[in-house]
Amino acid sequence: MKIAKNTVVTVEYSLSDTLGNLIEQGQEPMVYLHGGYENTLPKIEEALEGKDVGFNETIQVEPEDAFGEYDAELVKMEDRSRLPSPIEVGMQFEGTPDDDEDGDSLIFTVTEIAEDKVVLDGNHPLAGIALRFTLNVTDVREATKEEIAHGHVHGAHGHHDDDEDEDGEYRSYPLH
Repeated sequence: MKIAKNTVVTVEYSLSDTLGNLIEQGQEPMVYLHGGYENTLPKIEEALEGKDVGFNETIQVEPEDAFGEYDAELVKMEDRSRLPSPIEVGMQFEGTPDDDEDGDSLIFTVTEIAEDKVVLDGNHPLAGIALRFTLNVTDVREATKEEIAHGHVHGAHGHHDDDEDEDGEYRSYPLH
């Protein structure tokens, strides 16, 4: 079966930068609904369109087609007293940038802690980096009507219902 709109694709993958430094070796295969449902990067879908089981290739995805360019304006310095204690580098908070009139929230990561200040970065950790994905297609099947209606895969490595995305992992935090 060829990969096309409304097929469920299983891909073993690894992710590295353009120098070959491994960023992530997928412990579990990526299983996604193909066809513009935003379950993976569009450039990955483009590379896999029309392929079938056994297809194996490494593709390069530029920052603008992956996680965007690095935006220095998304780096904020906040008073340490405004954040919960204890605080550690790597902690994440959901917040709204100062200049976002629409109120769209981002995930900010603590990147540095000084005596009374904390640096928060709203960029995706892979922003500004060209990425190489090594992709190996291991399965392709027709999507169920329910998967198509919900826009994502159900079952193993997929979602069972829309509420599972609400894991409360991030704390809400208004940025000033």
